[in-house]
Amino acid sequence: SDYEQLGYNLRSNLFQGGPLKSRSLMRDSYTPDIIQKAIRDPNNWHGRRIYELGKWYEKYFLDLNVQKAMKDKYG
Repeated sequence: SDYEQLGYNLRSNLFQGGPLKSRSLMRDSYTPDIIQKAIRDPNNWHGRRIYELGKWYEKYFLDLNVQKAMKDKYG
């Protein structure tokens, strides 16, 4: 059965787990000096401003609270 085959594979150590060292496409693609020169602007996150993200999250959680209140009240 599938269960016995899975047990056999686990006992045989065919599933050895993930790699010991994680790899990153960015680190593999660029030299270290390019990564160090990268400018990180905390106010501009992937083309969006921080306050825009804050407004989105505020509306999202407000909507969740309204849905929860409606469910509690009306079932």
